[in-house]
Amino acid sequence: MAMDSAPINLTHHFLIAMPGLDDEAFAGSVVYMCEHSDRGALGLVINKPSDINLQNLFDKVALPLRREDLTGSPVFQGGPVQTERGFVLHECMLEGSESVYASTMTIPGGLEMTTSRDVLEALSTGAGPRKVFVSLGYSSWGEGQLESEISENSWLTVEADLSLIFDTPVEQRYDKALSLLGLQSWTLSPEAGHA
Repeated sequence: MAMDSAPINLTHHFLIAMPGLDDEAFAGSVVYMCEHSDRGALGLVINKPSDINLQNLFDKVALPLRREDLTGSPVFQGGPVQTERGFVLHECMLEGSESVYASTMTIPGGLEMTTSRDVLEALSTGAGPRKVFVSLGYSSWGEGQLESEISENSWLTVEADLSLIFDTPVEQRYDKALSLLGLQSWTLSPEAGHA
């Protein structure tokens, strides 16, 4: 008699693409999982910079950027869904129990993801969250889809380390994520194995 395994919750975890994952959007990627439930999953790819930086983005939305620490920061390709929409991952800006921004998802682990313009307006004044990660687009999986991909050895998972998102150079993020599991990229085979 087969027993159902307990559902996994990968919120505040990294998905690390296995070498055999050749999907254009996800090959070589590290995805920060913002939400994972029995209804599906949502995350942001944290290691694929786009060809624009935050200064370019602020110019496009007609806002000044008065945060010199951010002007040259890349805007990332967060995933293949809603690629024209901005997603800002940042440290919690809680006052009481509610976010200070209008359209925000609070993520267990100390982060929030905001999609409303008010976070950009705060940054434009020189205020706003100290650490920010901005992407265009996001990654999503339908009910059971991510679990299926994990069982097919497409992804490794590990609890997220926020320094990897905010403090690690982009080109080192994949290897650093693997090191959280005690692995190195050269030890992984591109061939999926099944027991």
